[in-house]
Amino acid sequence: MRKVLLPALVIITASLLLIRLFYLQVIDDSFKLQSDNNAIKINYTYPERGYIYDRTGKLLVANQPSYDIMVIPRDVKKLDTVQFCKLLNITKEDFIKKIAKARVYSPLLPSVFLSQLNKVEYAGFQEKLRRFEGFYIQKRSLRDYQVNYGANVFGFITQVNEKTIEKNPYYKGGDLIGKQGVEESYEDILRGQKGVKYILRDKFNREIGSYKSGKYDTISKQGQDVTLTIDAELQKYGEELMINKRGGIVAIEPNTGEILALVTAPSYDPSILVGRQRSANYTKLYKDSIAKPLYDRGLLAEYPPGSPFKILTGLISLQEGVINDSIGFNCRHGFSYARGRFMRCHCSGGRVQLHRAIYQSCNTYFSSAYIKLINKYQDHGYAVDVWAKHLKSFGLGDFMGYDLPTGRKGKIPTSKLYNKTYAGWKWDGKTIVSNAIGQGEVLMTPIQLANFMATIANRGYFYTPHIIKKIEGTTIDKRFTTKHTTTIDRKYFDPIVSGMFDVYNRGTAAGLGAVGIEMCGKTGTAENFAKINGKRVKLQDHSIFVAFAPKDNPKIAIAVFVENGYWGARWAGPITTLMIEKYLNNKITRIDFEKRMLTGSLKSQYDKLLPQKQQDSIFRKRDSIEFAKKRIDSIAKQKKATIKKDSTKTN
Repeated sequence: MRKVLLPALVIITASLLLIRLFYLQVIDDSFKLQSDNNAIKINYTYPERGYIYDRTGKLLVANQPSYDIMVIPRDVKKLDTVQFCKLLNITKEDFIKKIAKARVYSPLLPSVFLSQLNKVEYAGFQEKLRRFEGFYIQKRSLRDYQVNYGANVFGFITQVNEKTIEKNPYYKGGDLIGKQGVEESYEDILRGQKGVKYILRDKFNREIGSYKSGKYDTISKQGQDVTLTIDAELQKYGEELMINKRGGIVAIEPNTGEILALVTAPSYDPSILVGRQRSANYTKLYKDSIAKPLYDRGLLAEYPPGSPFKILTGLISLQEGVINDSIGFNCRHGFSYARGRFMRCHCSGGRVQLHRAIYQSCNTYFSSAYIKLINKYQDHGYAVDVWAKHLKSFGLGDFMGYDLPTGRKGKIPTSKLYNKTYAGWKWDGKTIVSNAIGQGEVLMTPIQLANFMATIANRGYFYTPHIIKKIEGTTIDKRFTTKHTTTIDRKYFDPIVSGMFDVYNRGTAAGLGAVGIEMCGKTGTAENFAKINGKRVKLQDHSIFVAFAPKDNPKIAIAVFVENGYWGARWAGPITTLMIEKYLNNKITRIDFEKRMLTGSLKSQYDKLLPQKQQDSIFRKRDSIEFAKKRIDSIAKQKKATIKKDSTKTN
């Protein structure tokens, strides 16, 4: 029996292998297509990417034809290198490097030799292509931007790297993929499906027809169009207002969570990342480590929120029962909170209650409320965690789950931090009182500021902010239509909203309204420190403003953050008013604000951060005083034309 067992196992194993080989080679030969088969040539057809529209149906991003020169190193023979290089305007050294790189990738498979030729370059090369064995033209589709703004919203497309190819077999060398913004978030939808055609070749490398009569061929499928929540005109206007400034603007529709504008400054024209100069331009943008035009400040920049945070301090204190509408605190323009140190206050002083504390931004009131809140429980660590839990119900201290590929969590401290920081010391509310006015360990991004303002506008709930409004043929993710309710009872929002309404009427933003819209807002100023030459230096404060409008049935919630912008009402406040009026009324009445914001510059503040040898940056040509002046002249001409037209109608 034992003598038979071993031969039987060998025979059975060999039989199974033969059967499997027969199946793979005769019955199912699809595996031939996945190998470097010399007899089969693979041609890809690339679809157009889906178009991108704004919320009103305005076309923002379309496509234009592009042509890549592909090479199969093994097939390159008898090449006139001098003529080839002259035709493509490249050096012989470039030619040698590119061929070597292609050979390393694969001597048998095609790879990109030179990408993104325009129509003129393509026509010149196509005419003489037959002379260059081993090279062929691959038609692709590049982006054609219909606007010169919104670069951070759109993102860009670039060639895939080896890591992406290894991770996702759909992509091959030379394929394009979306990076950053909507292009990255919705890559699978926008890219479509490329087609494949397998062509049989003879021993002389001549094409002799389709492999298996086209059995495995597929046709390309165009990418799906997407409609964004962005209002193109509001986005454009926001970027213009932020010329010669740094910071972010985020506007949200409160009752849907739709992002109306997502502005980062400085920015750049998206069209510079298209074509053969894309790589050089990207490098310039990437190397600008001072202005950081590729850095989306609306999503990534974490700042102390400053005085707008007092709104949250008030809400949590109301919910926890340590204050009410009638409780007041005496303000003498300074509040002693620990070891003889004082927190200055700029309100008019006297006994301050919640309503006036909001519209005059009283540090004393909110510091006193915060201390009572933390000292409410014998375990101060537990009290901090209760406070943090309320804040996190507003979407703070964590990624918000929006549909853009980049972001930061911000920071909401808990007892773990303070128990470690003050180990062995009996800390209490006075120790960490700076949190009360948004100057402690709390950090927030502009989109978090805007979202918490939308939550106030809704009196206690919000929808996850998102950039997608509609996808052709499908529905948007349910997470964007799911309501999130805070831990604060609805009844406590009314006194807060009332105080914010008076911020515009008789408070810290008095004079910023007067546009015929009932607006609720809050000014903010955040201290600003930076390391210069290894030293921590106090720089000009940041200017912050948050608002929503109208007061009842609000249509827009907004956060504006201007770096080194002095105080809230100086830069961020006027920009907020202009953005709200632009969106709700589609016209501007505060021409004085508009002129000052368009021509105003904070360049002198930012120059303090520059190295001695300042390099030119690609975005600065656009962010110039001349650009702003031209914009003002254009606005003036439009208004004159409108007045003349209205006068003619009247007559």
